[in-house]
Amino acid sequence: MSKRNEPKSSIDHKIILAVGAHQDDIDFIASGSIAKWAKDGSVIYYLLCTNGNKGSDDPKMTPAKLAKIRRQEQQNAAKILGVRRVFFLDHNDGELKPSLRLKKEIVKVIRQIRPTLVVTMDPSARYSINRGYINHPDHIAAAEATLSAVFPLARDRLTFPELARKGLKPYKVKEVLMTAFEGPNYFVDISGTIDLKIKALREHKSQIKDHDQMEKMIRDWAQIAGKKIKTRYAKGFKRVILRS
Repeated sequence: MSKRNEPKSSIDHKIILAVGAHQDDIDFIASGSIAKWAKDGSVIYYLLCTNGNKGSDDPKMTPAKLAKIRRQEQQNAAKILGVRRVFFLDHNDGELKPSLRLKKEIVKVIRQIRPTLVVTMDPSARYSINRGYINHPDHIAAAEATLSAVFPLARDRLTFPELARKGLKPYKVKEVLMTAFEGPNYFVDISGTIDLKIKALREHKSQIKDHDQMEKMIRDWAQIAGKKIKTRYAKGFKRVILRS
């Protein structure tokens, strides 16, 4: 892999926050990279905005039971990947909005753990014709709120002064990586951690019925990205380095 594509995040970023809507989101979009960064010495945190209480077609399942199951599944997966802590905001699945309340909740975590890198989805990725996929509105809401929290809300001294009074001082994130369907400009070699990604995803038993099909899909996507940087498996992101 060329030096310019070597993921500086695995070396430079000591604290990383990954934000998703549902309990399996980050594991699908970035867990190969998460595992790599954790192995390289970064401290990783997850922040999930919803309780995942709607994702089931089991007629015997209840929202409360599903939320409990999915919370434990995420904890199990995070342990496999080397994630230090998972924050849960507990908004209802399917009802997430990029509200000021949600933005404040994300700002609170950013100011608490002070990450230099934040990973989330691309809020502009609403659908993919090539993949035959419409993005979940919760994904879009979580990503939009995250970008707003990163800039300018976490940074500005006069925003949420009540957080500052509690010791959560303004903080400037240095870099954002967003996953998207098309157009990545930054790639991470996950050849050494794709097995951990698949192992983590296998913990989401309530969501993934055919584990073999899931594994094939993950490897196929990673191989396509890997060709961009001449490695076996990779993950592509849209990278923004904040200069203001």
